[in-house]
Amino acid sequence: MFAPKETGQTNRLCHSRHVKRTPLNDLHHELGAKMAPFAGYEMPIHYTGGIISEHHHVRSRAGLFDVSHMGQIRVGGKQAGAWLETLLPADLINLEAGAQRYSFLTSDSGGILDDLMVYRLEDEYCLVVNAANKEADLSLLQERLTTGVFVDPRQDFALLALQGPQAAAALESIAPAVKHLTFMTASEIRIAGIECCVTRSGYTGEDGFEISTHETSALDLASVLLALDSVEPSGLGARDTLRLEAGLCLHGNDIGPRTSPVEAGLSWAIPASRRSGGVRAGAFPGAERILKEIEHGPSQKRVGIRPIGKAPVRAHAPLLAPNNTLVGEVTSGGFGPSVGAPIAMAYLPSTFAEPGTTLEAQVRNKALPVTVCRLPFVPHRYHQKTKEKRRND
Repeated sequence: MFAPKETGQTNRLCHSRHVKRTPLNDLHHELGAKMAPFAGYEMPIHYTGGIISEHHHVRSRAGLFDVSHMGQIRVGGKQAGAWLETLLPADLINLEAGAQRYSFLTSDSGGILDDLMVYRLEDEYCLVVNAANKEADLSLLQERLTTGVFVDPRQDFALLALQGPQAAAALESIAPAVKHLTFMTASEIRIAGIECCVTRSGYTGEDGFEISTHETSALDLASVLLALDSVEPSGLGARDTLRLEAGLCLHGNDIGPRTSPVEAGLSWAIPASRRSGGVRAGAFPGAERILKEIEHGPSQKRVGIRPIGKAPVRAHAPLLAPNNTLVGEVTSGGFGPSVGAPIAMAYLPSTFAEPGTTLEAQVRNKALPVTVCRLPFVPHRYHQKTKEKRRND
């Protein structure tokens, strides 16, 4: 189960007048949410039905998540795309208006400072970054700012995520224009008269949308969405179990400043134009290490782990080879409600990363057998553009 990292500092924060709250904080309390500190915000972990119920509802119908703690940053100017490419290993110069990409801010040593979504609206780009990193990300962008480019932190905007196989039908009933969106596309759309920016993306492995709107409209928008058939509120607990089953990384657990995109299995997000031999190869922080790992392979890989039995194996559990040698560590783990069994992710040396490899996890001084497996644990169900539509574009 999901449990926020509760240090003494974060516990004090939750009871402090300085705690941050999203525009939907009062609504969460009205809906009976269990609240806890997360990334400096008081956030809903689950509502009255509990995490497993919310998880299954998102997998079968649709759930609404408040993710307003995430950072939203607009970047504009004639050179915005070229400038962003000095920070991200992405093709943003040629990114069409209405297109979205997954990328990351990389360090000089090739680690992942943050992973993010970036989409383009005409001459502006919007970055959606992790809540725990948004201040550092903004500082980095401002430090590297160049003439003719501006950075606008959208601190007065909220972000909602509507996720699940019935999310599209529900949203189309009040905003027919979203029907034209496919996975990883974006558009400015009015929903029930409310101005929104909608992307067809999410963090659950299901079809769905992330909806940005001004904070003054957030409560009205959430109320309209929750009134739709099949839509129920969902908290961060279910968001975590859903993303784990989908094999999606959590920054600070599964990826971080020491982890390269290649080790994490995320090299698919680095286009050919930025790789060795590409028209704009390299020229981003950490390019030497990252491009070398793409060509020759990394020394370790992110893998799926299936514990044998019912006991979960959680983050930081050591993984041992048959000769009792430490070979890795679990980065995320817990019970997968859709899988009906414990699941985890970890990094292992390439020699131990083959599916079917048997290892042992140390849990409370007990050795539990585990098996390496492929990711994800459940198939992704994104609304991809059809082949016919691609031919007509």
